[in-house]
Amino acid sequence: MENIRTQMDGHVLIITLDRQEKMNAFTPGMLAGLAAAFTQMEEDKEVRCGVIIANGDHFTSGLDLASVGPEVMNGKPLFGIEDIDPMRTTGRHKTKPVVLAVKGYCFTVGMELILANDIAVASKNTTFGQIEIKRGIFPFGGATVRMPQRCGWGNAMRYLLTGDRFDAEEAFRIGFVQELVEGAPESRAFEIAHTITAQAPLGVYATLKNAELSLHNQNEAISQLLHEARKLMDSNDAREGLMSFIERRDARFTGN
Repeated sequence: MENIRTQMDGHVLIITLDRQEKMNAFTPGMLAGLAAAFTQMEEDKEVRCGVIIANGDHFTSGLDLASVGPEVMNGKPLFGIEDIDPMRTTGRHKTKPVVLAVKGYCFTVGMELILANDIAVASKNTTFGQIEIKRGIFPFGGATVRMPQRCGWGNAMRYLLTGDRFDAEEAFRIGFVQELVEGAPESRAFEIAHTITAQAPLGVYATLKNAELSLHNQNEAISQLLHEARKLMDSNDAREGLMSFIERRDARFTGN
């Protein structure tokens, strides 16, 4: 996987962007590597949550347009149809939660990775920018759809239409990121991920699935609530959850 590293930490898969000499700008090979890492996360039953971090001072300066642009123009897909699409625009979509730790520059595809996933922890030194409009194009990794959902129409248009950069405090104010930290954000992201993996996996996946469905079809998401709850109540993890409550101990969930 080109400039992408993966490492297991308990039930957490750590995905590291590792092209720091180019501020982790994404090449086609890096995009393919990220999709491969997401596919690994999806298919390994031991993985319950992913975390995306970056080596170097910056999360990513965005797409390496000199290499990615020609492939987009030629109609080549950014991700293989058999792989999980980290941007959730084409192909297969993930079913497990992902936490991101961002710092330094977080431009274009970095912002769209935040929007396509679940929880973001940002260093207070982070600078954000969806700057495609300044290059004569527009965001094609989902920002036009997801930023209005997450941040509200006016906040999204303020930055999508101007390409202006904004700081971590503004990102937190508009709900783009969920937590701010002094210094390196990785340890807090790992802490959140491990808290997630300590919960019942089937319940986590069902929560994520229903919440995502609600963004597209609220009535359908509501109609499935009791049906999904009954399925979970019949699981070994639900029985373990009840016993842990009765016995006043931490639950030991297995995902069954």
